[in-house]
Amino acid sequence: MTGRRAALSLAATLAILAPHAARAADAYPAKPVRFVVAFPPGGGTDIIARSIAQKLAERIAQQVVVDNRMGSAGPLAINASLFGKMPFDPIKDLAPVTLAASTPNVLVVHPSLKAATVEELIALAKARPGEINFASSGHGTPAHLAGELFDSMAGVKMVHVPYKGAAPALADLLGGQVQLMFSTMPPALPHVKDGKLRALAVTSAKRSPAAPDLPTLDEIALPGFEANTWHGVVVPAGTPATIVARLNREIVAILHLPDVVERFSSQGAEALGSTPEEFAAYIRSETLKWAKVVRDSGAKAE
Repeated sequence: MTGRRAALSLAATLAILAPHAARAADAYPAKPVRFVVAFPPGGGTDIIARSIAQKLAERIAQQVVVDNRMGSAGPLAINASLFGKMPFDPIKDLAPVTLAASTPNVLVVHPSLKAATVEELIALAKARPGEINFASSGHGTPAHLAGELFDSMAGVKMVHVPYKGAAPALADLLGGQVQLMFSTMPPALPHVKDGKLRALAVTSAKRSPAAPDLPTLDEIALPGFEANTWHGVVVPAGTPATIVARLNREIVAILHLPDVVERFSSQGAEALGSTPEEFAAYIRSETLKWAKVVRDSGAKAE
């Protein structure tokens, strides 16, 4: 593959794994592989990427370098709708390899909010339109759009309060400055156990092994509701099919390893794995779904 870079991408909160200029498909990988992660070290996406990278290096007998590049991407199925112009087309310019993992959010409320169930929250929001607020890690983030999807499906109108990151949003929720949040599970669940927050439901289509007693929004109040942060692997369009197939085979095998499954679970994530075709179809469906949410809510990235 002369002069070409193959790239793998941990998508949804997008990360990109890029093998450096292999000379030919049958020699792949001839040089170290670069895994670009679009978020800071230590976060959920970074942990998932590094778990895959470590095992992949062992399997392909080549160095896999994780390269954290904040701001180089974001939610793959959302950004095309949030931004008027994109430097690339995520459908045309990227080739899917595999869906890697899915992480549900958890709907948590401050104990002062008089809602012990999702049904009570919806009833309260209908009785007090525009008075209940929800925090997020910023405009256009999965936490923001989960709240907008909730508004749309429940027929309510809550006030979005964006923060510059999940940590300050969660801090203000704990302090009672905001009333609820669709949070990732690892930072929120310890506060639920301590009684500082009340968890009402998870946003996945099925219950999470990390909190099996928590119902899903789909099962108790909003049929069809699903708002997960998903992660996947992509390469640049035009990458030889033999390389895509090799990467798919290796990474799917990694995702089935017990220690990888356990490590993902500790982050509230479920290890998955798919064919490239299945992942392509999933990206298309998610793009259409969130385009409607962005359009209906008027959400903008800032």
